[in-house]
Formats: sequence, C-alpha cells, structure tokens
Amino acid sequence: MILTERLIIFSRYPEPGKTKTRMIPALGADGAAKLQRRMTEHTVAQVKELTTGRPVSVEIHFAGGNQQLMENWLGSNLVYKPQSDGDLGKRITSAFQLSFAESMTKVVIIGIDCPDLNSSVMNQAFEALDNHDLVLGPAKDGGYYLVGLSRLIPDLFVGVNWGTSEVLQQTVDIAKSLNLTIGMLSELTDVDRPEDLWVVSNLIGVGSRE
Repeated sequence: MILTERLIIFSRYPEPGKTKTRMIPALGADGAAKLQRRMTEHTVAQVKELTTGRPVSVEIHFAGGNQQLMENWLGSNLVYKPQSDGDLGKRITSAFQLSFAESMTKVVIIGIDCPDLNSSVMNQAFEALDNHDLVLGPAKDGGYYLVGLSRLIPDLFVGVNWGTSEVLQQTVDIAKSLNLTIGMLSELTDVDRPEDLWVVSNLIGVGSRE
C-alpha cells in the first residue's frame, strides 16, 4: 500500500539541562528530561494506536541527540529526521515541504506537550482536511498543539511570534487573509510550565521532583 497521509511528531532527545528547561526549577534537570522522555513515549503510543485504524506514514523530527540515540530510545522501526535550522515556523515549513515533495496528500504535525492529544483527535484532524485547507488544534495557552495541511502554504508560518500567547490568533489571521478554510479541533492544555504539571500527573504519572 502506498501511503498518502503523514503524521509528524516534533520532539527533542531528553538530555538533562537541554530539554523542558522551564520545568527545571520544579523538577530538576534530570526530572525535566524524564518528563520529556515520558511525554514523547506517551505521544508515540497514541500515534501507534492511530496507525492501527488509519494507514498513516509516521516520522519523528528530532532536535538534540542523533539518529542512533533516537533509535535506541524509541526503536528502529520508526522514521527519524533531524529538524531543520531556524525558528519553529521555518522548521514546520520545512517538514511540510519535505512531505508534500514525497507526494503526501495530507500532513499533520504535532508536538509532545499535550498529553490529552489522543489517537481520536489525530484522526479527526485527518478527516477535517477533507474539507478544510488548514486544521488547527488550539492550546489553552494561545498556541496550538496540532497543525495540518493538504498542500504547502509557507506564508502561514511567517511573521508569527512563536512561544507567545499570540501564536494561534496570528495564524488564524494569516489564514483568513489567504482566504483559507479552517477546521478547529478541541482546545487542550499544553504542559510547558510548572503550573501545568497537574495535567501530566493525572495522565502519565509525573508531577513532582524524583
């Protein structure tokens, strides 16, 4: 079977002191890295559940570490690609560009910061691309946990103040200026700061210094 849909996970190799740095005051460097590890594993498990019912190509685009470290961690049966250089917008654009160049018809990109992002929500994103140009998963902090496209639209990711509470609204404004149709998924909580740890504690058993 030739796969025409792709799901891309953006993650980082869980090296202490270089990942989830905003969590270090609450968890310590090792604890923050452990959080990154567990949240990534949780996300990968949800993606694998998606693939049992939907024929989707899966790639992990990583920062930090290297191919061998990623394979040792998450297994050699996944496709790994290093994230491109530049800000988040450039890295997202590059990921979409590579996938559409490989004849994908639907591409969805997610991070690992949203533990409520399950296989059902991911499936909804692919379904929404049947009748929308752009699909977004809004996060409660003003960003988004998922973005999906059925064609490359690089203008969507230019001039956005990444890492701020304006990301979602700026993206919507750009999409409207381009006359794109937008599909919105359920609003979910990202886990970026110590005050968000209760979300992870309830879902995957992390929430205090270990």
